[in-house]
Amino acid sequence: MVSTAKKSTLPNDKKLRARVKLFGNLLGNVIKNLAGAHVYEAVEKLRKGYISLRKEDNPKKRAQLMAFIETLDADTLTQVVRAFSIYFSLINIAEEDYQHLQRREQVFNGKSLWTGSFDNTLEQFRLDGIDASQLQDLLDELAYVPVFTAHPTESKRRSVMNALRRIFLLNDKLNDTRIGKLQRAELTEELETEIQQLWRTNEVREHKPQVRDEIKNGMYYFRTSLFNAVPHIYRNLERKIRKHYPNDSITVPSFLRFGSWIGGDRDGNPFVKPDTTAMALRMQTQVILQEYIYRVVEVNKQLTHSIDLCTPTKSFMDSLETDENIRFEVYAASPNAFSNAPYRRKLSFMHYRLQQNLAQVNARLAGESAEGFDQAYPSEKEFIADLQLIRSSLISHGDENIANGDLKDCIRVAETFGFFLLKLDIRQESTRHSDAVADIIKQISGAPDYNDLDEEQRQKLLSEYLKKPPELSIDKKQLDELNIETLNVFELIANMRSEISPNAFGEYVISMTHAASHVLEVMWLATIAGLTGKDENGETFCQVKISPLFETIEDLEHIEEVLKALFENPIYKDLLKSSGNLQEVMLGYSDSCKDGGIMASSWNLYDAQQKVIKLTDAFEIDCRLFHGRGGTIGRGGGPTHDAILSQPEGTVHGQIKFTEQGEVLSYKYSNQETAIYELTMGVSGLMKASKSVVTEKAKPAKSQFLQTMQALTKDGEDTYRDLTDRTEGFLDYFYETTPVTEIGLMNIGSRPSHRKANRSKASIRAIPWVFGWAQSRTTLPAWYGIGTALANFIDGKEENVKLLQDMNANWPYFKAMLNNTQMALLKADMSTAKEYSELCEDKDVEQRVSTKIFDEYKRTVDNILAITCNEQLLSDSPTLSLSLQRRDPYLDPLSHIQILMLTRYRDEQATENEQDTWINPLLRTISAVAAGMRNTG
Repeated sequence: MVSTAKKSTLPNDKKLRARVKLFGNLLGNVIKNLAGAHVYEAVEKLRKGYISLRKEDNPKKRAQLMAFIETLDADTLTQVVRAFSIYFSLINIAEEDYQHLQRREQVFNGKSLWTGSFDNTLEQFRLDGIDASQLQDLLDELAYVPVFTAHPTESKRRSVMNALRRIFLLNDKLNDTRIGKLQRAELTEELETEIQQLWRTNEVREHKPQVRDEIKNGMYYFRTSLFNAVPHIYRNLERKIRKHYPNDSITVPSFLRFGSWIGGDRDGNPFVKPDTTAMALRMQTQVILQEYIYRVVEVNKQLTHSIDLCTPTKSFMDSLETDENIRFEVYAASPNAFSNAPYRRKLSFMHYRLQQNLAQVNARLAGESAEGFDQAYPSEKEFIADLQLIRSSLISHGDENIANGDLKDCIRVAETFGFFLLKLDIRQESTRHSDAVADIIKQISGAPDYNDLDEEQRQKLLSEYLKKPPELSIDKKQLDELNIETLNVFELIANMRSEISPNAFGEYVISMTHAASHVLEVMWLATIAGLTGKDENGETFCQVKISPLFETIEDLEHIEEVLKALFENPIYKDLLKSSGNLQEVMLGYSDSCKDGGIMASSWNLYDAQQKVIKLTDAFEIDCRLFHGRGGTIGRGGGPTHDAILSQPEGTVHGQIKFTEQGEVLSYKYSNQETAIYELTMGVSGLMKASKSVVTEKAKPAKSQFLQTMQALTKDGEDTYRDLTDRTEGFLDYFYETTPVTEIGLMNIGSRPSHRKANRSKASIRAIPWVFGWAQSRTTLPAWYGIGTALANFIDGKEENVKLLQDMNANWPYFKAMLNNTQMALLKADMSTAKEYSELCEDKDVEQRVSTKIFDEYKRTVDNILAITCNEQLLSDSPTLSLSLQRRDPYLDPLSHIQILMLTRYRDEQATENEQDTWINPLLRTISAVAAGMRNTG
């Protein structure tokens, strides 16, 4: 195998290293002062010892460090783990701020901006010949929809996140070159105080979070960063459009939307009830109304125009006249206040109405009467109309620059978040709907037993019921309890659309969609709740949008068959058309990867997307693909910009929706500066991937590339299944060599880690599956099978190496896959994984399984280096490589402490009291390793 290896060029990160050193010193001071010299010395001994081992391995020294760990008592171990965990949080802040600083310097120096910036993207568009009209058409098609989910890999408490935010802001102030020595010393002292506060805050929850806590966590990011980040993004885009299209009038519509599963995802979570969903929607409304009240007050302070010095539009003055009927409620003490300041008077009326909305939702959350709030806005539509009215009036008398200030930002926020904040998706597993339908049909005179019908008969029966609903008066007392709950969810959707907003809900996601009848079942249950039917004019209406979720490898292979049956069904097609003619299809990355391995998952998802788009195009149906990605590579994670560009050519039509899970939320959205960058990178990726909407159709990948990938996938899946399905003792090895069982004891998520209480690959959820392998420093789901697939294809032939190199250089899909695999391989550490493997009780099983894992790891590394021509993993991404390697010496002691804690906690001879002694430091190591490895779930 011949390749010209590319050496990595280490980035000049002197400033970053200095800041990391400062954080380390400040944390050291806090540890010495609060935990004592013995804890500080233990941390330093382990830190320096493992750093030296990373430079040069020394088995004797490694054994000495392990022996030292064994001498430490539980309390000291707990403090040591906390020290390393907090250190990782500080490193993350230093790196995040450093990256932000570098981008800021690029802008300040007028340099060409980074790939993925709006500046770079629009510059490329001009070079590609995209004119203003085409750009406008593309912008009009955009919909960028991140969906926040509650997954048990983000264990940070809100108090910790608040502390980290304060540290981030103080750290950023240190970058100001204008501050003097004294100010720098004061800032450093403040930083140490904040780190001390962080040390005093228990980072581990005392109680398992309720869904309510998860809802609050999801909304934290909006208050902290997103409410300000969103208008900034639009401003940045408009500014760059003016730069690159200076002579054209281009309007940027509000294309950002945020979704949520928190409080709506009931698949496998018995704690999400209809009342929970109502609570989630009301809490979301409460947060966004508070934001509008604040913004309206701020705009009121600015729009101090006198009626003597400007002439508002007639439509504005008419609106103001209409509002005068509530002047005595708004201005009880002084009904004529602001009579000469029309905009301030209008905004005061708006402020009052918003307060009525907030009081109403507060009453509902408190279980009190929601009557008597007659002046509340009926929905966001009327509120936005008032804002637009003021803006148009300002523009009419020459104050467009004023209109484009805080008022326009408020309009952007309102158009993005409405009165609902997040569009709540409802998710439920398909069999729950089948059970409910079968139970309800028993109450229809002359109806067949639904359970006895085959798929074709089910489709026919449901279509008849949708076309002509049967006489049905449901007696809920005759229904099973779970089926009553399913029906209640649909009734709740109808009620909350009226209470909150017609836009309060996103899609109804059906997990484990295996057949077209699964979609028709949901549609019929929606019809029973009045969400579909005929209006007074006899026109079809449909107020529910259904997103079938295809998760397993087998489901992905059947995706065409299921969708074709739906699109050929005239009743379904009519309902779809009446709801906007947009079919959303969700693709599950996690279960398909757990099922057949990363290569089979990746390729089947690629293939499925092409089939879906081809099918929707043929039936003249708009399509949006919903990507169920996790944070880690094994669950579809990776850089968003690259991920969007690596989608099959021509399958992204201006819209994309994807889940944001686990610690990815805090990584992307905790700080406004990073949120702006991350969302910009995603939007620019969407714009680039959607160019075929306005230009000639994208050329598909070379047939030779596709055929090669087909062959690679076959070998990759077979290799993965050989290990996970056909290797005796494999599941025992997984459960014994990872802390996956103990993860279930952590108070980090409301949802159980297993679907069923048995030890099987099918039972364990994809998240703990990936999380467990990450903890043992193996990261197996993200790379296993790739090495054998590549080796078998190359088979010693230089022309095959050159073909794979060509694919890496000229096919974004393949390049992204190899880059993500390199990241996962670099995060793994086989010497540490070997020590975890020794936790396996059956030594024959250990030898059998670990040999396969370690051999495949080496095979994967060797072949990827040959294809990418890298000297080391991620040589062509030195900043990322250095970031990952910087963490290794600090992860090593944590892993060894975890191994020791697992041994002691699982010791069958240990008393319950002894087990209780070791569980606290053990659970803390799980959080600390996750913090160090970052995207672990």
